[in-house]
Amino acid sequence: MSRKGQSITLSLREQDKAELEKLACELGMMWGDRPNISKLVEAIARRQLSIAPNNDWTEPRIKALVKAVRALSDAGHIEDAQVIAKLLLERSELSSPLRKEIERFQENLPPAWRFEIEGYIRRQQPFQLSYQDAAERLWSFTVRYAQMTHHEERKYLDCWCEQTTGNQDVEELQHNWSLRLDRITDATISPISGNWLSKLDEILVEMHLLHGLAFAYQAKSEDVTNEWLPDRERVRRVVRRVSSTFWFIREVLRYAPDCVIVSPQSVRQRFKDKLIALYQHYQLEIQD
Repeated sequence: MSRKGQSITLSLREQDKAELEKLACELGMMWGDRPNISKLVEAIARRQLSIAPNNDWTEPRIKALVKAVRALSDAGHIEDAQVIAKLLLERSELSSPLRKEIERFQENLPPAWRFEIEGYIRRQQPFQLSYQDAAERLWSFTVRYAQMTHHEERKYLDCWCEQTTGNQDVEELQHNWSLRLDRITDATISPISGNWLSKLDEILVEMHLLHGLAFAYQAKSEDVTNEWLPDRERVRRVVRRVSSTFWFIREVLRYAPDCVIVSPQSVRQRFKDKLIALYQHYQLEIQD
């Protein structure tokens, strides 16, 4: 004589049914090799599984975890970033734009050579980097220091290389290269012998900040000096360590004419050349 079991009927959308089957599979509630929703419901009824709200996380918590995903990804800790990303995607209160950003991160993980570079950086291991750019030019660098950096919302490999040919920075900084990573589709990486350097080459650049910028300026970690000039009213003197005049001048251009580069002369002249080119584009007269 067989025992007659109780049954219930659930009205579910196909998407909801698939999610329940996925959850049952994750929790090991199977009937043979198929997920068993009945076992899942039974476990909930017997309080073997706890049910908790999935929409009660505060906005500051969500923002902090999204920042953690970005920071871990930038630092090369991709597996840790993926764990937090998966946790966020399980939350119903995640906004649509943030959900799309996290999904893009999960779908577009860096290529294998990126992980390899990040491993060398963590181990402080010099390496050889070879790749072909979009113009089909071959590049090969002997890298003895590198760091992953964001410039204007794009990710770059800022590195000290033995090679200087083709570098258009001032002479003191021609060992420093800033390579845009999304323009490298494939690369060959191999370890080399020798010492790992402690940082990029740097020069000291002095600038004077005027008017409202002098009061609004927020000191940066690269600043060596940040002081008011005693003999000039409302002029702030800032001396900064600079590893790339390209990125430095792009920053200063945003604040002209309230930022004046004082020294060294090589950087001051480069900025003047930029301004002269700008005047010429707009057919303005330049008076000495």
